[in-house]
Amino acid sequence: MIGLKGTLNVIDNSGALLVECVNVLKQKVNNGWGSVGDEIVCVVKRARPISGQTSASAAKVRQGDVRRAVIVRTRKAVRRPDGRFIRFDDNAAVLLNNKREMLGTRIGGVVSADLRMKGWGKIVSLAPKVSGRVCPCMCSF
Repeated sequence: MIGLKGTLNVIDNSGALLVECVNVLKQKVNNGWGSVGDEIVCVVKRARPISGQTSASAAKVRQGDVRRAVIVRTRKAVRRPDGRFIRFDDNAAVLLNNKREMLGTRIGGVVSADLRMKGWGKIVSLAPKVSGRVCPCMCSF
């Protein structure tokens, strides 16, 4: 569960390393708490330094930028329909632009399989590993 002032690692190659949640964008359920697959508004707290050789346009984000992101991992356990609980070691997110497209082109870590059911199939397809695969008929393999 991610709420106000919650910090998340960024696992794409957009240039951000750490973000802080300032708003959860979803329906009025869970009273402002976000889970895997929910969209949030966040502030970039730490970003990769921009070297002198790369142009300013090559750096996609800078420290202090306000961006949208989707939550891909949470430390809070999420219950699957078959009764299993899935929990990760950290909270992580992938940055988005205003059109709900990924800002980066690569993903550098494990993501939850629940993203596919919530409409984020592009993130699942780019991820090197998907944790706890779930097929549409609710059986796991």
